[in-house]
Amino acid sequence: MSRQMKLGAFLMATGHHVAAWRHPDVPANAGLDIRHYRHLAQVAEAARFDALFVADSVAAPTGDIASHMARSDHFEPLTLLCALSAVTEHIGLIATATTTYNEPYHVARKFASLDHLSGGRAGWNLVTSDAAAEAQNFGRDQHLGHAERYSRAREFHQVVTGLWDSWADDAFIRDKASGRYYEPSGLHVLNHQGEHFSVKGPLNVARSPQGQPVVVQAGSSETGRDLAAQTAEVVFTAQTSLRNAQAFYRDLKARLADYGRSEDSLKIMPGVFIVVDESAERAWEKFEAFQALVEPQVGVALLGRMLGNFDLSGYPLDGPLPELPLTDSGQRSRQLLLTELAGQEQLTLAQLGRRIAGGRGHYSLVGTPTQIADELQVWFEQGAADGFNVLVPHLPGGLEDVARLLVPELQRRGLFRTEYEGSTLRENLGLQRPANRFQFKQS
Repeated sequence: MSRQMKLGAFLMATGHHVAAWRHPDVPANAGLDIRHYRHLAQVAEAARFDALFVADSVAAPTGDIASHMARSDHFEPLTLLCALSAVTEHIGLIATATTTYNEPYHVARKFASLDHLSGGRAGWNLVTSDAAAEAQNFGRDQHLGHAERYSRAREFHQVVTGLWDSWADDAFIRDKASGRYYEPSGLHVLNHQGEHFSVKGPLNVARSPQGQPVVVQAGSSETGRDLAAQTAEVVFTAQTSLRNAQAFYRDLKARLADYGRSEDSLKIMPGVFIVVDESAERAWEKFEAFQALVEPQVGVALLGRMLGNFDLSGYPLDGPLPELPLTDSGQRSRQLLLTELAGQEQLTLAQLGRRIAGGRGHYSLVGTPTQIADELQVWFEQGAADGFNVLVPHLPGGLEDVARLLVPELQRRGLFRTEYEGSTLRENLGLQRPANRFQFKQS
């Protein structure tokens, strides 16, 4: 079979457009409606998406501008995905959990449990937190700096994956006749002592169906790329042009050799914001209906958040993006991307805020199934992507449009599966099941 692209459905309550919740076709309470998410999961699975992806923040945006956004109430991702595992059979379930405001044992235990509950469909999106407001919910006055967050993340990953290998695959023999529940030789006590963590182990969850849940990352800074090359199996990234996406793809794939990894061991899936309809005119009308709902101050507030938690409210809306210091608390890669976009297109502050109201800096496509499939095929076949993390302006309608119109066109071209390859997320992504690093042998 020829190479086929991977697709993730990036779910964000009412949709990715910052004004989606105001549209009459969107349930405003979607963030806390399990029926809404159940429908989304089943739509994506019927379309043979590889995975659902749910992002997270452990702080609620507050203030007057935040009160105009549907971003302050939503399910905790792991809790949500555990519920969705019971109403799906094949689709992967990827949740964000920050290494900055969690402990490794908690994360290892929860994702191993989700992998068991789902029959091998769990993925952990490892992030370092780019929302400075999270610090004050965890006993800190200041958010950790960029370098320290990544140092902590590297060790955090080491501990979590070590805990996932606490038990041999066949350690739990549960032999009623002999009275032995597990084979002692199949147990490893981690005894980790490091700069940031001291964790004895073992994990109190058996080794999971995938061996280890799939590790996902989204960092595109220099430090983030190096961490991804060492540890990630899927990378989500924001790229706005084919040339930049190709350069990112080449760079990240080339780094894998430094860690003894093959190019196939890492799937790169840029985010793509999609508005699709039978005609280009209707697709643009649909998109503009959401754009018309964007309040300028809301767009600028979103922009300040995406640039690295900067307050831009004191700058004129019709003026240029001000020169900002390199963020130490947010996403440096996203800051550089948006600053470059503003300069290239000479956008005012309000225009830039409106520009990112939907895709938040991701590659954006509005058009017919043929037009959008043409673009995705170029990126996929010309060394820019192994697949895409799909963002839509509104839910459920935007995802239904992609499933109904775009996916069949990709399948017609042989670019996307018509049936799942296996029962686990690893099998469907084409990733190897990792061997237990300790390679236990029963006595």
